[in-house]
Amino acid sequence: MTLSSEQHRLANQRAAARGLADRAGFRLQDYRDLDDRFDRIVSVGMFEHVGVPNYQAYFDTVARLLEDDGVALIHSIGRKDGPSRTQPWIRKHIFPGGYIPALSEVLPAIERSGLWLTDVEIWRLHYADTLKAWRERFLARRAEAAALYDERFCRLWEFYLASSEVAFRRFGHMVFQLQLAKRQDAVPLGRDYLCGD
Repeated sequence: MTLSSEQHRLANQRAAARGLADRAGFRLQDYRDLDDRFDRIVSVGMFEHVGVPNYQAYFDTVARLLEDDGVALIHSIGRKDGPSRTQPWIRKHIFPGGYIPALSEVLPAIERSGLWLTDVEIWRLHYADTLKAWRERFLARRAEAAALYDERFCRLWEFYLASSEVAFRRFGHMVFQLQLAKRQDAVPLGRDYLCGD
């Protein structure tokens, strides 16, 4: 599901190029308008754009769309220090309308939805290392980016990557993954199944 026509087009092109068009489907549709049921729901990089006033509708929709034995994984950037506000520069230049949630804002909506929170994983420095690698790769090809866009974009993007890395290293940002299910026995009791044989 996506609301971005560009993302939808690119996802379909990539699936076709890899011979997966018959096994991977992409819809240009709001997730709240779905009537299907799914055994698995995965949300990555989207929850930061849902907005606190919409958390209940989001998790109610996940609960409605999951099969009775289904499992959902919600992956989001988060903050450890409780509710706050979006840094104004980030809100203006990078993620208009974005918001980094605290788990204390998210968990009550999950509880009210009737879903089981079957696992929580907190990635503390993983994304800091990712941002560092992105910045290094960007700097290695900065001249190409400047030719494609402009110098202003390059300064903006470099500052975004560096400041975001600092937010993860020093200012309480993290990534959380929430595993949700309708039934408490929908997934094994331990994490061993995640690693395979």
